[in-house]
Amino acid sequence: MAPRALALDPDLLRAFVLIAEGGSFTRAADRLGRTQSAVSMQIRRLEDLLGQPLLVRTHRGVQTTPQGGWLLERARDLLLLNDEIIGNFRAPPMVGNVRLGTPDDYALNWLPNILARFAEAHPAVELDVTCLNSDVLVDKFRDGQLDLTLVSEGQEPPGVQAQRIWRGPLRWVGSPTHGLHRRDPLPLALSRPNENPARPDHACAWRSAALEALQEAGRPARVTYNSATQTGCFTVALAGLALTVSTPTTLPLGLAWMGEAEGLPPLPDMGILLLRQPAARGVPAVDALAEHITEGFRRATDGNLALTGTIAA
Repeated sequence: MAPRALALDPDLLRAFVLIAEGGSFTRAADRLGRTQSAVSMQIRRLEDLLGQPLLVRTHRGVQTTPQGGWLLERARDLLLLNDEIIGNFRAPPMVGNVRLGTPDDYALNWLPNILARFAEAHPAVELDVTCLNSDVLVDKFRDGQLDLTLVSEGQEPPGVQAQRIWRGPLRWVGSPTHGLHRRDPLPLALSRPNENPARPDHACAWRSAALEALQEAGRPARVTYNSATQTGCFTVALAGLALTVSTPTTLPLGLAWMGEAEGLPPLPDMGILLLRQPAARGVPAVDALAEHITEGFRRATDGNLALTGTIAA
């Protein structure tokens, strides 16, 4: 007779994740509606089951051991899958239509897995995805044409609550075979300039960051190509006509990251924001997609060292 397989209790994993993420038994107990001693007992049961210490108290609060850190990543995925299964069978099917906006580079590099998981969890929800540059998306969002939209930090309209879902470094990109970094002035392919002085929120944050960094470094530069999309900037860079900038992502074949070794100045960190239409708050389908996007960015960052960055709490 085969030995009985051990099983992980989702309640134990949920307590462990809350403690690890919050750094406190007390806060986890409050969120779970249990006493601190009961939560401590859950962790002891989990550690006894796995045969390894998972948490340790330090002067900075409760932290994971190396074994606990390994478990934390997988426990999040197990709980997400557990909740999806329970929700699929216990909750009524979610229906509705969600209008999502996104720049082209975010759509290509971040959204495929996110939207696939959302469609699996909520097959009756219809998605309308609009792919445009951030300033046009902000206009559509202001006009009520989008329920959710991703935009680059710095593009958000004044007075609109924005959730930062990722932050990481902006980096130089170019063809490694054309030596453009040695040209003077430096040829650049960047997002098109702000053509409406009355709308300062339309200024591209990436464009401004690149030009300001070069100016501070005393490096002459000239924007030789203006594009409304990141794809257009990459195309020009692939042709060996200019350098461009991007947040860390999977680059097209023929492009490479550049920086100090090529005599280029460092660039600041940039963020990705999620804007949610105030009138759409509380709409189940919109809230569910927003949660999938936030979680998807976290999963992608945790699982891909190329996407170095942080997720806002």
